[in-house]
Amino acid sequence: MLTLFKLLGNKRLFVLLIGLILFIAVMGFTLGSRAGLSWPEKFVKDTVGFVQYIFYKPTSYIAGIVEDISDLRSLQEENEQLKIALSHYTRDKVRFNRLEQENEQLKKDLDFTKAQKEQFNYVWKIAQVVSVNDDPINRSIVVNIGEREGVKEGMAVSSAEGLVGVISHVSHFTSTVKLATTMDAKDPNSNGIAVTAQGKENDVFGVIESYDQATGNFLMSRITSPSPLTEGDLIVSSGVGGVFPRGMVIGAVKNIDVGQYGLTYTATVEPAASFTDWKELFVVFAPEVEE
Repeated sequence: MLTLFKLLGNKRLFVLLIGLILFIAVMGFTLGSRAGLSWPEKFVKDTVGFVQYIFYKPTSYIAGIVEDISDLRSLQEENEQLKIALSHYTRDKVRFNRLEQENEQLKKDLDFTKAQKEQFNYVWKIAQVVSVNDDPINRSIVVNIGEREGVKEGMAVSSAEGLVGVISHVSHFTSTVKLATTMDAKDPNSNGIAVTAQGKENDVFGVIESYDQATGNFLMSRITSPSPLTEGDLIVSSGVGGVFPRGMVIGAVKNIDVGQYGLTYTATVEPAASFTDWKELFVVFAPEVEE
């Protein structure tokens, strides 16, 4: 009994004891009734829930912002990678297309030269166009092969489609090509091209003397008889005179007319070569012009 009075005299210990008794009583009351929560439990639960809500909402919001920023940064990095990949793809696609076009063109050119070699035993050397002089009086182009490759003045130059012109000047690394479109019958220094019709070499003879700038066609003159010649015939160089090698394609006949004095005939010939947008040309090495 004396010990109990001493414990009651200690206020702190007394308060702790009362609190323990109340806690046991609340727990006993709770365990004794499972139907629902007691009002102290509800109070505690609601208080804890409210506090959690107050702290959770901003934390969740901040966490969402951080997550969104992280996602945005990831999307930005992914976007940059896609841009880089797209640029590489575009670059590689352009390069691939260019190489494919060059490959197809070279294949076409190679087949062309093989056919010519088999027929006339010429050597066709590919030359890249370096520059173009658009002077209508003296239109010419420069190619990237010259004396070093054995090019000489007077050699014929052709595209894959047809005759383009003749070598007029040669330097060590480049050559100037005088275009066939500069031919003028009134110019004494303008050399004509002796021609015939393919498949009718023994029946058709004429000379390509001029080029009509207005119509874009050659004029074939000095035709003695028009009967063997028909529209659509392919006109080629005959090799007479040795200026141009035999068999160079000039173009196709569009129409045939009576000549100026009625004694000969003329023919309008549409060029086979386009005379525009050159990339590769051929310098023709023919045995007839080699020394």
